[in-house]
Amino acid sequence: MRAFGAALALALLAGCSAIEFAYNNADTWLRWQAARYVELEGGQAGEFEERLQAFLGWHRAEALPQYARLAEEAGARLARGASRGDLVWGYDALQAQAREGLQRAAGEVGDLLDGLTPAQIGQLERRFAERNREFARRWLEGTMQARRARRHERLEGFLQDWLGELDDAQREHVRRYNESAPLNGERRDLERRRRQAELLALLRARDSARGLAEWARGWPRAPGADDFLDMLAGLEPLLSAGQRARATARLRGYARNFTVLAAAR
Repeated sequence: MRAFGAALALALLAGCSAIEFAYNNADTWLRWQAARYVELEGGQAGEFEERLQAFLGWHRAEALPQYARLAEEAGARLARGASRGDLVWGYDALQAQAREGLQRAAGEVGDLLDGLTPAQIGQLERRFAERNREFARRWLEGTMQARRARRHERLEGFLQDWLGELDDAQREHVRRYNESAPLNGERRDLERRRRQAELLALLRARDSARGLAEWARGWPRAPGADDFLDMLAGLEPLLSAGQRARATARLRGYARNFTVLAAAR
């Protein structure tokens, strides 16, 4: 279910119409994702469908209004000039919402996961290994210089998507951050492998019904988050009026779309 949050995040970057499309097709996307990790057998598929619909019903009724309020508040804070404290508030609020969604999903599927066979758990473990190799190719391969160059390209693309074209002073600020901030690929890789091992241990012990919600509650803060927030805080005073208006309008558009989606149940 964590993948659902990732799908919404991608939709946010693509635009408001994409949010509606992604959300209204989330059940299909999640079935496809689940099948990529574990082939459900017998009555497991029907059980998963019931749990999936219950989770999505909760998410539409409870989580989307929270996301709407957060987006509206974030837009208001940005419009008046966001401090580092405002950025920390936004990050922590999103983290809290993500953990709440994970815990809810864990409560829905914990006992279902306790019914997975050893062969199915083996499928999941092999899929984790494949994803870890994909992660390594994207984030760990190459020299430090090459990895910093890739990070810089991704970061500038992300910022320009939200703000429009960066000026020289903004580009220099981003460049300095990229050159000085530690590369966190190894830390992220170790953390994801640790979390995977914890999940597999729960499944093998058939302890998911009891322990999965606690596992979800402990989802860690992203490595390097403080450095990234520092960079954004330093960039904020450099924003032009047009860039600030663009990002503010986008956040308020998300708030409207989340409100509409929450009401369409």
